[in-house]
Amino acid sequence: MKGIYLVIVLAPLIGAILAGLFGHRIGRRGAHSVTILGVAVATVLSFYALFGILSGAVAPFNETLYTWGVAGGLRMEVGFLIDTLSATMMATVTFVSLMVHIYTIGYMHEDPGYQRFFAYISLFTFSMLMLVMSNNFLQLFFGWEAVGVVSYLLIGFWFKRPSAIFANMKAFLVNRVGDFGFLLGIAAVVYFSGSLDYMEVFARGDEIAGQQVEIVQGTYWNAMTLICILLFIGAMGKSAQVPLHVWLPDSMEGPTPISALIHAATMVTAGIFMVSRMSPLFELSEVALSVVLVIGATTAFFMGLLGIVQNDIKRVVAYSTLSQLGYMTVALGVSAYAGAMFHLVTHAFFKALLFLAAGSVIIAMHHEQDMRKMGGLRKYMPITYWTALLGALALIGFPGFAGFFSKDAIIEATHASTIPGAHYAYWSVQLGVFITALYTFRMIFMTFHGKERMDEHTRSHLKESPAVVTIPLILLAIPSVFIGWFEIGPFLFGGFFGDAIFVAPNHDVLTLLGESYHGPLGFVQHGFATASVYLAFAGVAVAWYLYVKRPDLPDILRQRFAPLHRILINKFYFDDVNEKVLAPATRGMGWVFWRVGDTTLIDGALVNGSARAVGWFSGVLRHLQSGYLFHYAFAMVIGLALLIGWVLLAR
Repeated sequence: MKGIYLVIVLAPLIGAILAGLFGHRIGRRGAHSVTILGVAVATVLSFYALFGILSGAVAPFNETLYTWGVAGGLRMEVGFLIDTLSATMMATVTFVSLMVHIYTIGYMHEDPGYQRFFAYISLFTFSMLMLVMSNNFLQLFFGWEAVGVVSYLLIGFWFKRPSAIFANMKAFLVNRVGDFGFLLGIAAVVYFSGSLDYMEVFARGDEIAGQQVEIVQGTYWNAMTLICILLFIGAMGKSAQVPLHVWLPDSMEGPTPISALIHAATMVTAGIFMVSRMSPLFELSEVALSVVLVIGATTAFFMGLLGIVQNDIKRVVAYSTLSQLGYMTVALGVSAYAGAMFHLVTHAFFKALLFLAAGSVIIAMHHEQDMRKMGGLRKYMPITYWTALLGALALIGFPGFAGFFSKDAIIEATHASTIPGAHYAYWSVQLGVFITALYTFRMIFMTFHGKERMDEHTRSHLKESPAVVTIPLILLAIPSVFIGWFEIGPFLFGGFFGDAIFVAPNHDVLTLLGESYHGPLGFVQHGFATASVYLAFAGVAVAWYLYVKRPDLPDILRQRFAPLHRILINKFYFDDVNEKVLAPATRGMGWVFWRVGDTTLIDGALVNGSARAVGWFSGVLRHLQSGYLFHYAFAMVIGLALLIGWVLLAR
């Protein structure tokens, strides 16, 4: 199996190299052919590995492939850990990536950077696979940073747009904040365990949890709490949790396919996967779990509110991603790691579907993204409409759809949890159901229903997107509807992840829920006995009334609740604080370091100062080198006299 795993990783990389370095020679057709072939091979082999491990035909794999270096007994290696957790991520990432690659042929066919784009998205797939397949923290960090770098290139793909440059720089800087915490967490792991290997660190978990570390004088933290919180800061950046969420909505400046690739199934879920992989560590710190829980709940509710006031169709979907990532993080906080992974998988399909459907609309609207200039597209784009509707129903958790099973499982797990902050989290995710349904169907009704608000030229050219765009929509719509029926039992209650995920007995809420589980149909029936289903229905009804029945009412409400609307439209002023407080303070600090530290001390005092001192001293000594013999003889006599005098005085 080692050879198969190497092919899974290297196939997208080879496609990226060929498209990136030789794209001008192989042309557009060659670029998309080699990259799609590479990702297709990775997809087929990933599913082969997943089903093989599930059936028992393939044993879990944990092996070092290459030792990069050894320093002081610390081994820095490249290796793979393939179990049900990583295999699930591999299958999800490669399948969604394959759909995005095919979709890109239609979406980017007129773009001059066609070959470059395919190289980037294929390289991104390689980076993500290196992350999820790693068996050590060093390789994890490599994949972590690699997806960050490639996302920077993708978000700023249209680099002639000032808004795209601002967006990719924002994403890069915000993620550096999270990555700094992540790096400190890895450093703490090495300090307390002396190893980078997952299994060795997990085996020493109890030993680490028994140690204390002095943060400031007189203040001691549990070592495991410190490690887990630092690692989670990295997850906050990658998975866009408050307050490190601000980069994700702006990243919509990139082409739509990368929105589906980065923000649906891959990069933003890296933090969720990482915490799930680190479950043996997080289970040893209830404080860390509580921090994860509260931040996830805050993100789920408050970021969903922002989706209600967005008019850009891609930004609505982006804020829904923020909210759904909050749900996954809440699941991590209540130790329902399997629930988080379940929602990660279902979310990957329906969110990629919604992003690609939004892209299909943007193509038809000649790259117009403002929903206020749309309306009535249902009759022009039936395939896009029906697939988007299925994705929307999955997103809101409509009974029987994929999102229903995973979202309701998280809500029930949160309700059963005793972790501090669980009560706050429960009400946040419960109310979040209504908010999700409201902004999702606001988007559906404003885009596909009601009065046609586009100009006559755009209306005259409206038509369904080509097959290369609609086929990925259909293929993603199928799992968005049905996959929950097949996954809920094995994922949550059937031991799907086995030893890949560890849950302490006192935190095992999913086992508690499993006692009342009677199959997927019974779960659907149980859903009608909870508030979440009716909150979803209420959200759809309110959206219909406001944007179909009474489209004049939103403007009236906007004026009546102007202060609240101003807060939401300004995104709770997070960007203002960052750009008007933190950024100037950081620039001011940089100016001080530059003028005082670099220019005055280093350049002025040390470099230039030492040069001037040497020049002055050499200028003085130069006068002693006159070239006259009697001057040298006189100096020797004077020196001898001083020496004799010093010897005599010393006696």
